[in-house]
Amino acid sequence: MCFICFIMIYPFYFVFINSINDGYDAMKGGIYWWPRVFSINNYIAVFHNSGLARAFLVTIARTFIATTLHIFFSAMVAFGLCKQGLIGKKIYMMLGIITLFFNGGLIPTFLLINSLGLYNKFIVYIIPTMLNFINVIIFMNFFKQLPIALEESAVVDGASDFRIFTRIILPLSKPVLATIVLFVGVYHWNDYFMGVVYVSDDALRPIQTFFYKIVAENATQALQHQSMGAFGKKITSQSIKYATMIIATLPIICVYPFLQKYFVKGMLIGSIKS
Repeated sequence: MCFICFIMIYPFYFVFINSINDGYDAMKGGIYWWPRVFSINNYIAVFHNSGLARAFLVTIARTFIATTLHIFFSAMVAFGLCKQGLIGKKIYMMLGIITLFFNGGLIPTFLLINSLGLYNKFIVYIIPTMLNFINVIIFMNFFKQLPIALEESAVVDGASDFRIFTRIILPLSKPVLATIVLFVGVYHWNDYFMGVVYVSDDALRPIQTFFYKIVAENATQALQHQSMGAFGKKITSQSIKYATMIIATLPIICVYPFLQKYFVKGMLIGSIKS
């Protein structure tokens, strides 16, 4: 177990120590356990780039808005499908399950996004991801385990379905909510593909797409030239890549420990079928 933990943690540690080492010194190699020439110029250079700061803001806004709406709508659909006597329930379930196995493909999806006026718009990150049927199924399995008496007593008191959903069902669903929040939030934070395919404006591209450009197109040269006046020849393309990787990964690492207990419980409870 210690060996497995080591081989999983060390790559991240290796990137970190190289990110806080002088870029040109790191090019010599031999940095495996601690930085040889400590420097934070790599991080300063990254944060001095206006494009990266803008990409961070886009990613934060996208992750928060898209995750919130996804949770709300997926849970609401699951709540409706859990209703006994729902007309057409089997048809809805069949249509939802089909989406788990088949999709329109990249080109038809792109044409659809473009025809709906979502191309090169911030909402292209939001609307197409508002519902995922696998998460609906997880919600359904959790909701079915809640006592039906809670809903019946609320109906007797005159509560509407929406009020029951928001005031009773959701507050009791913290474990499965945390699980889905983690799944969806990590997806939106790490996704680069939508920013590459559906967005052409650099001002709307998220951090992972910015990072993708650094890795795939060697865009770090622009960062270097912008930073040379302040730091001289202290940073390299590779050192900025390391710093960007740490910056992009750190928020998820900080959030995960707080959601872990809900994540484990939600996976166990939400996976039980009734």
